[in-house]
Amino acid sequence: MARASLKRLSGIDRSGGPPPETQKGQPLRPWTVPNAISYVRIALLPVFLVVAFESGDGRGFAVAGLFWLIAWGDQVDGLAARLTGQYSRLGALLDPLTDRALVISGVIVCWHFELLPRWALAVLVARELAMLVLAQVGLRVGMDLRINMVGRWAVWPVMFAIFLAMIVDTWVATASLYVGLALTLWATAIYFADGCRFMQARNRPSSST
Repeated sequence: MARASLKRLSGIDRSGGPPPETQKGQPLRPWTVPNAISYVRIALLPVFLVVAFESGDGRGFAVAGLFWLIAWGDQVDGLAARLTGQYSRLGALLDPLTDRALVISGVIVCWHFELLPRWALAVLVARELAMLVLAQVGLRVGMDLRINMVGRWAVWPVMFAIFLAMIVDTWVATASLYVGLALTLWATAIYFADGCRFMQARNRPSSST
């Protein structure tokens, strides 16, 4: 039982679906501990960009440390939500947007200082923009776009690649970016497939009895 509880707290066990408080139509509930952590993460993004651009080459422990701190905040606010039970609709919307903002901020730094292959960074940004459009379209037609597990896995090799590139010039960072990019494109294909199925079901005439 303790083992199952530990898996639940760590976020490994996601059985049972998302909490009801995070679903479409629920109140935003902006004032929660997890959301406060998200606000801090967002506030640190411009600080990260300033420190990175003032570093001269985009590298250094201060730059990488700030990036790691904002990235690790994703795990901290999730743990806080599970410990306190303070789930919210705003948290469900804010969390993936903050992760995307962090990835794009890291891409900007890596692009400017040429820390990682620019073509891969360009594909990554194009994918993020496509996901923003897809999410907006989904909301307009009544589809609540949920993060799939492949999408969750894809975040970490991408963030690790950016983090490592800000410390040292190594092929490991490039390889990690390629792995993350492949997973990201796979997750995007799943989102598009889910969207197509939703639209087909929405447009299918209901059978009368």
